[in-house]
This record gives sequence, structure tokens and C-alpha cells, in this order.
Amino acid sequence: MLEPLGVDDATFAVYHALLSHPDSTPEQIAVLANQPLAQVLNTMELLRKLELLVPTWADPKAEHAVHPRVGLSSLAERRRGELNRMLNELNQAESSAEVIAEQYNELLTARSSGDVEVLKGRANASQRIEELGLKARETLWGMIPAHLDDEIQPISDSPDMPLLERGLKMRSIYLQSMTVSKPGMDYAATLHRLGGEVRVTPTLPMRLLIFDQEIAIMAMDPDNPAAGAVIHRSPAVVAVALALFDAYWARADEIFSPEDRDDNNPLTPHEAEVLRLLAGGAKDEQVARLLGISLRTARRITANLSERLDATSRFELGVAAAKRGWV
Repeated sequence: MLEPLGVDDATFAVYHALLSHPDSTPEQIAVLANQPLAQVLNTMELLRKLELLVPTWADPKAEHAVHPRVGLSSLAERRRGELNRMLNELNQAESSAEVIAEQYNELLTARSSGDVEVLKGRANASQRIEELGLKARETLWGMIPAHLDDEIQPISDSPDMPLLERGLKMRSIYLQSMTVSKPGMDYAATLHRLGGEVRVTPTLPMRLLIFDQEIAIMAMDPDNPAAGAVIHRSPAVVAVALALFDAYWARADEIFSPEDRDDNNPLTPHEAEVLRLLAGGAKDEQVARLLGISLRTARRITANLSERLDATSRFELGVAAAKRGWV
């Protein structure tokens, strides 16, 4: 009942014994309170700190228990003061926590906004996508749901051309209906001949571009291509975009033969360096460290090269690359 004042049952038993038998020794108090002597001595020291056991006026060497009305009331007042101070400190801490939380929210918002870029209008979207293409290093995956009535520009005027010339690895998925369009097939055939991979599928959910497996660009409104695009850099969103692309790529059909490709510039700089290091016996971990890329990226490049050369082992990859003069 007195716990809020710092007086538990055992402490109160000693205090009550001291009140009831003021002339008793600690040994006698231990018997009255039914507690070990060592515990009683510790409790008496606590009662002194609580100012419930104080020296007597007549004999400073003697002690007596303070009357409950005085002692406990005084103790309650001191505890109330302590609680008020703690409450003030708690209020101040709460205010500081609110400031910190607000600062964190601002930081989180800034980070989130940095992961998303909204491009309103087709012209703005096209211009920004071309800028990102100039910075792309290794790959461009694309789902392009172009229709028969869409205007298809010559590949010589296409932003895809500089990417292919730079050696980017490109995978493009088109609608199967494009195969009955001569301009569409000519465009796709040129992409394929220059090293790009092209597949077709009956349906596509939206237009999607993925640069270097790090940036995903989606239509703002899949039903209105002119609305613009949204650029996502969040790893979670990019991972979902990659999973979507991989699912459609796996079920799409190839429409050209691999032998139709020109292999004059078959490798990206990273792919060429990875092959050189692998040929020298380097492991994926060493490749990643030497090129300053993540282990995941190094393994992805190796897997892509193995798939491209139809190799099931590092040895087969080296042999196939050597046959093509890549190492």
C-alpha cells in the first residue's frame, strides 16, 4: 500500500516494529519483523534515507522512528516533488522526441522523394529517358506495348541506336501484333542484328524500362501514354519491376535466330573485363572487388554471359568466349 512512497511490506514491518518497540535492538527488531538480521540492518539504513528513522533530540547516538503522520506525510511530499520534476523532465523529453520525429519524417520524405521522379507529359518523359540512357552502363530491359497504329521511327533516329553502339545489353519485349507490321519488324530485326534480344508476347500490362537493373521507368497512366512517366530508384520497386519483366520475358517467344546477330561489338566494358578476370581464374568475389561492383552484379554479369554463350560451367564459358575472340 505504501510502495509509491518507497516503503514495501518488508520495510513497513521493520518500521512498524521500531514504532511499536522503540527501545528494541536490531536483533530484537529482526525477531519482531521475522526477518534476518542482515536484512533488518539494510532496511534500517533505507529508513534513515527516507527520514523515517532519525536521531533523537536528547541523545544523538540513539534513534527513533518518526510518527507516521509526520514521516509518511513528509515522505509523500518529497515523492510528489520528485514526481513533478520527473514529469517536467518527461514533458521536455517528449517535446524533444517530437522535434526529432518531425526531423526524421522530413528526412524520410526527402529520401522517398529522391527515389521517385514524376515526369508529366510525353515530351518531358522522352527527354528525361534519353538523358538516363546516356548514363546507363550495362543493360536496358524494356516492355514496349506498341500497337499497329503507333508511329515507328527509323532505328537510325532512335535513342536505342547510341545505346547499342556503346555496347549496352538490351532485351525488348513487344506485342505479338507488331510482327504483322513491316516497320515494326524492320525495327526489331535491326535491334536483333546489332546485338539486342527481342521477344514478343500476346499481351503486356504497361510500358516499362529498366536501366542497369537499378532504375525502373513506368507509365504514369498505362491507358494514356501521353500522360508521362514515373522514375523509381527504390530497390523494392525496382525488384518488383524486374520480377514483372522476367515473368513476361520467360513466357515470350523469340522471333529471330541468334545467328542473325552482328558480334563486332558484342560486349559491354564490364562484360569484357569480367571475362578477362574469369579467364585469369578470378572468383566472383575477386571480380566484384577489382571492378568496384557488388557481388550480386558480378554474378549477374557472369550468369548473363553464360546464358548468352549457352555455357553451363566456367570452363565452357571460357571456351565459348575464346572461340568468338572475346578473350
